[in-house]
Amino acid sequence: MSNTLKVALIQTELAWEEPVLNRQNLNTKINSITNGVDLIILPEMLTSGFTMNADVVAESMEGDTISWLKDLSNSKDAAIIGSLVISENNQFYNRLVCVEPNGKITTYDKRHTFTLAGEHKVYTSGTDKVTFEYRGWKICPLICYDLRFPVWARNSEDYELLIYVANWPKTRVSAWDALLKARAIENMSYCVGVNRVGLDGNNYEYTGHSAAYDVLGHRLDDIPSNEEAICIVELEKSHIDFYRDKLGFLKDRDSFIITK
Repeated sequence: MSNTLKVALIQTELAWEEPVLNRQNLNTKINSITNGVDLIILPEMLTSGFTMNADVVAESMEGDTISWLKDLSNSKDAAIIGSLVISENNQFYNRLVCVEPNGKITTYDKRHTFTLAGEHKVYTSGTDKVTFEYRGWKICPLICYDLRFPVWARNSEDYELLIYVANWPKTRVSAWDALLKARAIENMSYCVGVNRVGLDGNNYEYTGHSAAYDVLGHRLDDIPSNEEAICIVELEKSHIDFYRDKLGFLKDRDSFIITK
């Protein structure tokens, strides 16, 4: 257990539907992190970009990308989070994986598939919200479009870090900025969002705006927009404990049940 969690945000371009090339590029970036970190966060669909051609890029949970993430996590002594296209039981999932140095894998299937792009026609939606413990921190991982649905992110589990991995386009990036900050404030947790940059195969432009916020909505990172970048932020559990105790807003939260 640690009061401090060092988190690396990797804002990167993604080669369209090229898993091998994306693994090579990300491998170089991750190995360039020479200062020890606890957690490395990559974008949504890290091997392909946000594609609806699931059959072209889909892998299994025993595939090359999971094997690569296991080896890299072990060698860097850091957990790695990102999503990729997974084929399982004759269905496709936009699945977030968190691979830890000891080989443990936590998964979360995207709940809110992006209907505007037809994601719901290709990928099966997840039904379960996931939180997990890592180095003494309780973490809730979500994916892109989930950001627009605050009820799904509501902090009924007393998590300390909320994570969004994304392919969020330039045309709506102001919403990304506003909602990331709002999720941090309303849930009294750190909130970290990692988005990609560059053009995808459908000619949509992405400008990053990856960010980390504390429980008061203060920005912690200095990641530039419109370019690849790696930023390391240090999160402190004492910050959460102090403001949750002092302000007590979570004690007044509403109780509810989400139907599946």
